[in-house]
Amino acid sequence: MTLNILSLSVTIKKRKISLEKAVQQEMVKKLYEENHDRLHAMNHWFL
Repeated sequence: MTLNILSLSVTIKKRKISLEKAVQQEMVKKLYEENHDRLHAMNHWFL
């Protein structure tokens, strides 16, 4: 009887992002949420 065992190692590193990139990501998230809320408000009127 042969037993083959494959080992897998995963390394997780925290990404370092610049301050400008972090600010841009926050802005994109905020705009997305505002547009999402606006879309739901508009759909409420048409239902």
